[in-house]
Amino acid sequence: MATTQESNDVHQHGLAINEQKNRVQCNYCAKVVSGFARLKQHLGGIRGDVVPCEQVPQDVMVKMRKELLEKRSTNLKREVLQLIDSDVPLMRDVCSNSTDESKQSPFVPAQPNCKRKDNVACVTPRENVPKRVLLSNKMGYSPGAAKTEEADEDSSMHAKRSVGRFFYENGIDFSVVKSPSFLKMISAAVGCGSAGYDVPQCNELSGWILQEEKKEIDCYVKEVKHSWGVTGCSILLDGWTNEKGRSLIHFLADCPRGPIFLRSADISDSIEDVNALVLLIEQVIEEIGAENVVQVVTFTMLGCMEEVGKQLAEKRRNIFWTVCASHCICLMLEKFETMNPIKEVMSKAKIITKFLYSRETVLKLVSKHVSKRSLVNSSRIRSVRPSLTLENIVLEKENLQKMFGSSAWNTSIWASRADGKRVADLIEGLSFWSEATKVLKATIPLVRALHLVNGGDNKPQMGYIYETMDQVKETIREEFENKKVCYMPFWKILDGIWNNILHRPIHAAGYFLNPSLFYYDDFVADAEVAGGLLCCIVRMVEDKKIQDLILQQLDEYREAKGPFGWINAVDQRSEIPPAKWWSLYGVRCPELQRFAVRILSQTCSGALRYGLQRNLSEELHKIGRNNIEQQRLLDITFVHHNLRLRDCESNAKEGNGNSDEMIDPMDDWIVDEAVTPQSSVDSVAWMDSNTIDNEEEPSKIQPKKEQQQ
Repeated sequence: MATTQESNDVHQHGLAINEQKNRVQCNYCAKVVSGFARLKQHLGGIRGDVVPCEQVPQDVMVKMRKELLEKRSTNLKREVLQLIDSDVPLMRDVCSNSTDESKQSPFVPAQPNCKRKDNVACVTPRENVPKRVLLSNKMGYSPGAAKTEEADEDSSMHAKRSVGRFFYENGIDFSVVKSPSFLKMISAAVGCGSAGYDVPQCNELSGWILQEEKKEIDCYVKEVKHSWGVTGCSILLDGWTNEKGRSLIHFLADCPRGPIFLRSADISDSIEDVNALVLLIEQVIEEIGAENVVQVVTFTMLGCMEEVGKQLAEKRRNIFWTVCASHCICLMLEKFETMNPIKEVMSKAKIITKFLYSRETVLKLVSKHVSKRSLVNSSRIRSVRPSLTLENIVLEKENLQKMFGSSAWNTSIWASRADGKRVADLIEGLSFWSEATKVLKATIPLVRALHLVNGGDNKPQMGYIYETMDQVKETIREEFENKKVCYMPFWKILDGIWNNILHRPIHAAGYFLNPSLFYYDDFVADAEVAGGLLCCIVRMVEDKKIQDLILQQLDEYREAKGPFGWINAVDQRSEIPPAKWWSLYGVRCPELQRFAVRILSQTCSGALRYGLQRNLSEELHKIGRNNIEQQRLLDITFVHHNLRLRDCESNAKEGNGNSDEMIDPMDDWIVDEAVTPQSSVDSVAWMDSNTIDNEEEPSKIQPKKEQQQ
């Protein structure tokens, strides 16, 4: 009866969309899941099989979650009791008795295709173990606790799909299921529950399991696409050249609902053909729907990509061609590091890390004295590694000095050697720390900005990039105490890349339409900002009458009339994402509201921040494969990338994103080449110790992403 009660209860929160009731739509977010049991997990926020509902009322979520956890606890208690009461002989005894093929063990069912019941495993000869993982030496059995064959089949299929999802998401070869170590891993992991488990076979992973996962991903992709009518989307390009010299490209679509992988293409034969590349991008635009595309974000302006952008902008006046903001910030950092004083400081920092990490006895000393796991930063964005590594070294200054002053160091063989003395002089002296601190004053504001642009605060950055880059400049100027000779070399680099590569009218429009910036005294609507806003109105809105309406409605926004001036609207200007603010309070200005939401919902960064693996796409575009195998690989690639992107979005919302990687053992910050950098004769005024007071700590000022928040 309890089961019926639960079933009836969950039926009130979903709608069966087919007669079999194996496809159910959530009443709150319209997500389609496979059955009412999954709907309950969806509503209760139980992760693993479904994505939690973000719109379910709190009381419903608490009730569903409580029932699910209570049921799980009850099942666990029952299984423990069954295990305690079990007197089934050890599995090794059963297997030893089954060597005689003429005798059948009483624990082996007579029928050839036996099915597992609750905690009963089909005992098979040892040679069949690759097909069947025997999970425990002692298997419990209770006739009264046996599940129905249908429930058992559903549980087995669910487990196989979970394994399949793991394979697709991580791009693992299907033949791994035959690996003895994989079978042992499954056995050890699931064995705690004292249950038998059929590991999926290769043909299942490439067959029905793949198709079931594809159906689920298709549903997710459909949900994301449905949101484009309101927010629009950005096409993200991710291009690369593989080891064989082939040029390939990924196409992604990004919006607040989440990024999705569209397709990949081999552009080796058209890498210098502007018309062919424009045609390819136009095909993707048509697949999405030109009315849904706000911008195309490219990964580079090298080669012919600049000309591609110009031609596309001429053909598609309503779509902006922009360059990935994180790529541009990385260019700024790389330009900074070519300046002689910074180059010299980074060389000295490398001498320190190479010495510390390439000598075992020294490394042991480091582990005892240094609080950080590693001084060498392992961010997957290579351009930030030097600055973050230097920051780590400066933060560990006191510990490093204690280490080089310890008796353990002084009695070691390295203390008397030339390379050891050189590093000790750097650590114990004053000049390195002073110079390193000055370098960080210039680079760390850019590193923090890069973190924000890459989604560090989980908001689309179109409304913030303009202000963020201004704040980077202001922070650098403040760090160098407004001394023009010190900060101007950096400003020139920032302005050059901003003006010539990064800045587009849509960035200025985003700045103007962001209420967390617009309504404050230091907001500046100069000619560049006003011109950018008008450019966007003319390009994105074809109807002249609607353009006029938007211009009229801007007065209400400017003067905070109507809902724009409500107490809640004022309070939430800096509390919620700008696009959401417009959705709530722009109702009296529908034309301006739609325009603002579409601009403020866009990203500033490209596909690189998602770190999609490229080997599957490279394999996909190899020739010589039959149509069936090609379609299978196409499905695997589609499922793999979208699983990764879905999880990436989910982790970002929960604050679980991790941009660190394992440190490459051949990293040039670790491998000691025993090269001593020559002291630079030319100096730059900003590094002159006479013009700047020595400071012992790195910059603590971060560029603002919004004001008075």
